[in-house]
Amino acid sequence: MEVPLPPRLLDGATATNLYQAGMPKDACPELWILEHPDVLQNLQKEYIVNGAQVLYAPTFTANRAMLARFGLQDKVEEINAKLVALTKGAAQGTGVLVAGDIAPTNLSVEPFGETPFLELVNIYSEQAFALKHAGVDLIVCETMISMTGMRAAVLGARQTGLPVYVTMTMDSEGDTLDGSNLLACMVTAQSLGVQAFGINCTDDYDQMAQQLEKLSHYATVPLIVKPNLGRLDADGNYATTPVEMAEKMKTLLDAGASIIGGCCGTTPAHIGALHRMMEEYDFSGRELPKPDPEDIIACNYDEVFFLSEDLEFSKPLSCEVDMTEEILEAEDQGWDAVLVEVPTADDAYHFAQNAHMTDLPVAFLSDSEGALEMALIYYPGRALVCSSQSDLEHEVLQKIADGYGALLF
Repeated sequence: MEVPLPPRLLDGATATNLYQAGMPKDACPELWILEHPDVLQNLQKEYIVNGAQVLYAPTFTANRAMLARFGLQDKVEEINAKLVALTKGAAQGTGVLVAGDIAPTNLSVEPFGETPFLELVNIYSEQAFALKHAGVDLIVCETMISMTGMRAAVLGARQTGLPVYVTMTMDSEGDTLDGSNLLACMVTAQSLGVQAFGINCTDDYDQMAQQLEKLSHYATVPLIVKPNLGRLDADGNYATTPVEMAEKMKTLLDAGASIIGGCCGTTPAHIGALHRMMEEYDFSGRELPKPDPEDIIACNYDEVFFLSEDLEFSKPLSCEVDMTEEILEAEDQGWDAVLVEVPTADDAYHFAQNAHMTDLPVAFLSDSEGALEMALIYYPGRALVCSSQSDLEHEVLQKIADGYGALLF
């Protein structure tokens, strides 16, 4: 099914409503749902009745790493297929889309952890293809907490050819939970070809509005917002009423969101209130900023760089296991970007372990298609590709750069 253009209304929470229906906090959610299919489908049908146009299949933790907690790591295909089938059954005949839900694995990735980045990409790819084979209409990478995890999820999910949405959760300062810059994450995600980007599982509406306004100046894709209801009250209930949530969400539409829904705590009643609010909202009357096509934007995980066409590269840096001194020396000399020479895939890997040391944009120089591709796969942001000093043909460099959202210089 073709994914229509926004505005769109997503569904609300799944897990918190299942807990209310009796799912134990320590249960394997996938198995509990499969043992209680009517509970899930009744909830999803209520979302549809209340106006939801997209249902998230309950596959949030159905990746190999998370299923391993219950000894189910070899049942990724089977479990995702069954969960999607339940959601498709709830949506049958309604025209409502079904999204495959991909989320963090809780693995710590190199160089700060033990999991190789490519292994994380493969974990996401495995689940993404399971979701595609099960018949989802799109894939949502949600509650992403880092640039690294988000990129791995997108690189894995986009292999399916399905539309990919990304939403990230943020702290009170507007950064992701690992300190990644939200604008940098959006620039990177949209350069990798996602169809929409935004924020979920956050309850600070003022901070979300500020971030959406910032993102909207540079967004080339629709913006999503899917807030949670915040903390529980003294009686253990979420205090934000459906009417209150809908009123607050108007400010997020004003700030640039076009695809909205609810996260933890939200119920079909909350989605119904959002539906009624959206029916009255004047989307055509909004005047949102338009990205400047002249902007040249690169980024790493925590900073965005606005570049000019005449930027100057450092001398080429050779890749080593420890590049601290070389990187710091290049940055002290006042260059606009650090130029990194990657003759082999091993060199690309070595630089990836040092990339967090750089406070400047990174440009890659290579005469090897494979090495250049690996450098761009690993890089935690949007990089540059140096064409003036490479022996590879311009068309080849452009194709590789386009494939990973890099800028050709």
